[in-house]
Amino acid sequence: MQAFKRRIYSSLKEMATDLVWPLRHRGRLRQAMRSGLVSPQFRERLMMAVTAVNQCRYCASYHSHESARVGLPQNEIRALLSGELALAPEEELPALLYAQHYAEQNGRPDPVTRQSLQSIYGAARAEAIETVLRLIRMGNLLGNSTDWLLHKISYGRWGG
Repeated sequence: MQAFKRRIYSSLKEMATDLVWPLRHRGRLRQAMRSGLVSPQFRERLMMAVTAVNQCRYCASYHSHESARVGLPQNEIRALLSGELALAPEEELPALLYAQHYAEQNGRPDPVTRQSLQSIYGAARAEAIETVLRLIRMGNLLGNSTDWLLHKISYGRWGG
């Protein structure tokens, strides 16, 4: 059986912490999703940048459709899911690079890099961006953890 290579939750405690976070931060979620600080197109780009790093097949499928629905062209969607940012708007590139860093660091970005995000976008918009990144990381890890379980119980036939 081949090893499962995608990032998953390292413990039930880590998963539980992530699942409780949205309940405790409803105001922050509302601010990120409805305030206009992060447009639907920008939000989808952020989510696909993280998903490209974490390789969640469920999130990739959902956000491909959602991105098309909010008006992103297919060539940009394909590029984002392969980790390419060249087709994204220039003003979003710092946040998209930060999103990739955030995912690569498993939700624990370098403080200097986080400060740079805040300097570029301002505190409120940076917080909204990080909220979006936290949500998609959680979705990615839930999807990948489900696939890991399928992979284990099927001796590698499912969940790959």
